[in-house]
Amino acid sequence: MARQVQLRRGTTAEHSTFTGAVGEVTVDTDKDVVVVHDGSTAGGVPLLKSADLTAGSGISVIGTTIANTAPDQTVVLTEGSNVTITGTYPNFTIASTDTNTTYTAGTGLVLAGTEFSVATTVVTSTYTGDVDITGELIVDSYNETYAAVTSTSNAVTVNCEAGNSFSHTLTENTTFTFSNPPASGTSFAFTLKIVQDASASGFTVTWPASVDWPSATAPTLTATASAVDVFVFYTHDGGTTFYGFVAGQALG
Repeated sequence: MARQVQLRRGTTAEHSTFTGAVGEVTVDTDKDVVVVHDGSTAGGVPLLKSADLTAGSGISVIGTTIANTAPDQTVVLTEGSNVTITGTYPNFTIASTDTNTTYTAGTGLVLAGTEFSVATTVVTSTYTGDVDITGELIVDSYNETYAAVTSTSNAVTVNCEAGNSFSHTLTENTTFTFSNPPASGTSFAFTLKIVQDASASGFTVTWPASVDWPSATAPTLTATASAVDVFVFYTHDGGTTFYGFVAGQALG
């Protein structure tokens, strides 16, 4: 009679609490698969059965480890790790634990194969800080932040970092200050809508000394009730000089 050779075996639950020696092979009697152990991973690494493979599927991983070969997998990358995915495999997700990791061509995430799909869900994200782009930026449309500014003790501050479109409804005679313009060598422009009060009080404004008006003459505000005057200001020398222009008066 031929001799019978049996490996150590157990259920999936029993495997989950078992840590085999390095190179030890056991059998999961629930899944009917061979499990390879490394001396440190509880449950070991189950091997995929050929019956579970689908035509055209395949996955190759470099620089990280997959815990199992079932669908709907997530591979967590650590700083400096590389992953290569080939073929088609259902619901494969890659996440990074290192928020500072940047992936560049050939050194980070590489996708290869004949199929690649991206979910159509629109993702909206907000970033706080400066963005410096070297090269030409072409967009179909863009939005500018609008901010309404108010006066306190006859003073109004327009913070150039808060937007590019501002408005102010007059409640008193007021003096304007333009703060936080970008550094010299970067151009910056903003619009400012001035609205008179509903009582036609004829409030006036005093502009910053840095504003250079055409013919060195500041415009006179429209004094009628709720009148709208719109102005444009432009600088490229860090706010040393703001060129001021009238876009329209006696509007509204």
